[in-house]
Amino acid sequence: MQTIQTPPLRPSPLDPLRKPTSHFLSITRKPPASVSRRLPFVSASASASTVSAPKREKDPKKRVVITGMGLVSVFGNDVDAYYEKLLAGESGITAIDRFDASKFPTRFGGQIRGFKSEGYIDGKNDRRLDDCLRYCIVAGKKALENADLAPDRIGKIDKERAGVLVGTGMGGLTVFSDGVQALIEKGYRKITPFFIPYAITNMGSALLAIDLGFMGPNYSISTACATSNYCFYAAANHIRRGEADMMIAGGTEAAIIPIGLGGFVACRALSQRNDDPKTASRPWDKARDGFVMGEGAGVLVMESLEHAMKRDAPIIAEYLGGAVNCDAYHMTDPRSDGLGVSSCIQSSLEDAGVSPEEVNYINAHATSTVVGDLAEVNAIKKVFKNTSGIKMNATKSMIGHCLGAAGGLEAIATVKAITTGWVHPTINQFNPEPAVEFDTVPNTKQQHEVNVAISNSFGFGGHNSVVAFSAFKP
Repeated sequence: MQTIQTPPLRPSPLDPLRKPTSHFLSITRKPPASVSRRLPFVSASASASTVSAPKREKDPKKRVVITGMGLVSVFGNDVDAYYEKLLAGESGITAIDRFDASKFPTRFGGQIRGFKSEGYIDGKNDRRLDDCLRYCIVAGKKALENADLAPDRIGKIDKERAGVLVGTGMGGLTVFSDGVQALIEKGYRKITPFFIPYAITNMGSALLAIDLGFMGPNYSISTACATSNYCFYAAANHIRRGEADMMIAGGTEAAIIPIGLGGFVACRALSQRNDDPKTASRPWDKARDGFVMGEGAGVLVMESLEHAMKRDAPIIAEYLGGAVNCDAYHMTDPRSDGLGVSSCIQSSLEDAGVSPEEVNYINAHATSTVVGDLAEVNAIKKVFKNTSGIKMNATKSMIGHCLGAAGGLEAIATVKAITTGWVHPTINQFNPEPAVEFDTVPNTKQQHEVNVAISNSFGFGGHNSVVAFSAFKP
């Protein structure tokens, strides 16, 4: 048994949400079994002779490879064009014009304009669907095309062993908001019959599967901003357990509407740099003042290596492993010491069969919040004792925080770094925090041969998730 003391609670922009509590809480409990299993990775006293080297999966039935990628983003719907914009250090943050945001204290975001779904969603359904669902369907189908599974080739796979797991943090928020407004202004008879189906969080996965005829595992996971990584982790485990040969997995989000913006304003979580939106997202910068809302979808096609090789699929990269856990600390704030995050990273490396020394690229969660950015850095330092060879960047500095879709769009950026040998910059690095002892790839892209990469995503509720990727090696 051990007594664990949490550090003094730090002031939060969400103090109204926090129950009064003493500065120190004493909790008596046994160390989690998962922590005990990870001790060989982090024990300073263990000798090299007593620590067995991590082993990567060798069984082609259990190795998980990435064969396709699809997205909807502020930079368009093409993966290569998206990454070119990131490499160029271009900001996608602009003033919101989808609705009148003039009375909001935050009036900008990563709003998608000119979204096209022709060829992917039939016109009648397209007019009814919430953007959250439209983004999911388009990203999913584009990922399949990228995986050499255009509609005329999908029939060649066993659809009973193909699943969909695309999550969302907020669900069909526009449909929900419109339904509430109809109820208040006109009464329940004016609520659309599509209100429930198009608002619930599982419908993106369901509609995509119905379109494709995929009958394998199908559901959604909703863990706020950690959603996409949770979906990757769960999808990979379905494949590893032999329950599916292929999974479409990732996240989708469309929350830049009045109630979405207003809700995060009420949380006091957003930047208010209205005079210069393009520099508003400033991960690790001393002047950061909150995150910037974004939207979109990011989806991967994940397959067992055996299945991919049988159909001669284009193998882009390999998913090595992942992990999920919970801070069990606070509704919105991370633990300042990063304990939950560091243990999640360690678990992901164990699941991936790699050592900390093999990781040389981190796509960080890095939302540009005062507390969150340094909490993540503190956690990373606990795991990676030597940071000199690690590049760490923040995709959110250019596209904003896409909430449940963030991890999906960032996983694609991570895989593109592996395949291109270039890591995109973190823009708006004007006056970095001295505690950030990493190369954050400030303002300009860098050439970098990625060995093993991890991508971090964390969400309200203390949800932590980490996934690891590498180049595919037969």
